[in-house]
Amino acid sequence: MGFSTLLDILGSSIIGGMLLMILWRLNDAATQNTYNYGGEVIVQQNLVEVVSLLEHDFRKIGYCKDWTKIPDPSQAIISADSTSIKFLTDLDNDGQVDSLRYYLGPTSELTVTPNPRDRMLYRVEMRLRLRVQILV
Repeated sequence: MGFSTLLDILGSSIIGGMLLMILWRLNDAATQNTYNYGGEVIVQQNLVEVVSLLEHDFRKIGYCKDWTKIPDPSQAIISADSTSIKFLTDLDNDGQVDSLRYYLGPTSELTVTPNPRDRMLYRVEMRLRLRVQILV
């Protein structure tokens, strides 16, 4: 072998090593982006599910399959203020009146989030046995 052949092999090894290092760095960056943005996608999907549930529940305020159990839907909201709402509805469409309450927890529950005003949103379902008589 000649001297130029050894230089060619050495140069090829150096260039190949540099390409391999670039490839490893690219793989690390792609993995890191997958973890970072994958978490954000999961959070966004969960947010969409919560919003869909809220829309579904609020759309059913005052609804009951057996309409005689909630004769006046305008009276279906039992209480509402800036941190909670409680209303009558038929959650499982079985003709029985249910009570649904949404409320915000205290700010002290979520102390590790960056936003100090973050709060938990709670949903409480209650089965009611109401007997409403309509006098005609």
